[in-house]
Amino acid sequence: MRLAIALGQRGLGRVWPNPAVGCVLVREGRVLARGWTQPGGRPHAERMALDGCDARGATAYVSLEPCAHHGKTPPCSEALIDAGVARVVTALTDPDPRVAGRGHAMLRAAGIEVVEGVEAAAARAANAGFLLRVTEGRPYLTLKLALTLDGRIATASGESRWITGAQARHIVHAMRARHDAVLVGAGTARADDPDLRVRGLGVAHQPVRIVAARGLDLDPSGRLGRSAREAPVWLLHGAGAPEARRTAWAATGAEVIALDEGFGALAMMQALGARGLTRVLCEGGGALAASLLRAGLVDELVVFSAGKVIGSEGRAGLGMMGLEVLAEAPRFDLVDVQAVGVDVMQRWVRGI
Repeated sequence: MRLAIALGQRGLGRVWPNPAVGCVLVREGRVLARGWTQPGGRPHAERMALDGCDARGATAYVSLEPCAHHGKTPPCSEALIDAGVARVVTALTDPDPRVAGRGHAMLRAAGIEVVEGVEAAAARAANAGFLLRVTEGRPYLTLKLALTLDGRIATASGESRWITGAQARHIVHAMRARHDAVLVGAGTARADDPDLRVRGLGVAHQPVRIVAARGLDLDPSGRLGRSAREAPVWLLHGAGAPEARRTAWAATGAEVIALDEGFGALAMMQALGARGLTRVLCEGGGALAASLLRAGLVDELVVFSAGKVIGSEGRAGLGMMGLEVLAEAPRFDLVDVQAVGVDVMQRWVRGI
């Protein structure tokens, strides 16, 4: 099962809105075939593994309950039954209402032994984005911060290239590749004119590049606008954004998404979840980061600390949080810390 979970993680950033699932087929202690959800979500992990061997009498280890509904492909539960597997071991029940135990029930009805809940915690962590999208209607959100030792992201003049070193920046590109989308705010987009694509890793896919810009007050001739037909760009804006700006951005090939019910952090995340995103990496500035933290929407915090000090005149890594007492501060638990070249990377997950 640990192998199945690890295989499934190969699909992170590539398979949304589907879960990133892995499957291992075993008979008499020998691995017959392996599979994982392919880019775009098809074929599913089970189909990929089954196509690689004769699975009669085998045990299938699957990191999520096999699907039970007809979509673009037949149900994976049906495929396992037709292949003649004797036993199916799963980590999690799929909360998608189209499945939600039906896959397990189909297998049992066909006389196949089903074992559930193996390595459930690890599987839940691997597919946290898919599970959040189905149960809460929003993607898993990772907030990345690159800070000096005194918590600054730029000098008073706005100079920020580069706070951290080359190795830290390389890791950030790898993080982009494992998320469905990269999110920044309008202030960062105006100040940095970022590209936000994955570079230097030789990957064939690119995350969706998203800018939260209430008034759409961004120049469509910048790097994002010029490359919108090469890699997707989404613009989240408020109801009051001028029609001329919407038209100008749409002409670049970008998708312009109006948040007519309000431009808050939760509304943004729900809009992205409704479009199928499961994992979003926020690389925005201090104001956007603070708004997401205030709303309790940051699931993971990755902090790169550089051995530099700028002073209080520098730009703070976070905007106003509006806290009056310490007990109101969002809490995170440290899960990893390591040296990355000349910098230190810490990974924190939301505390319970």
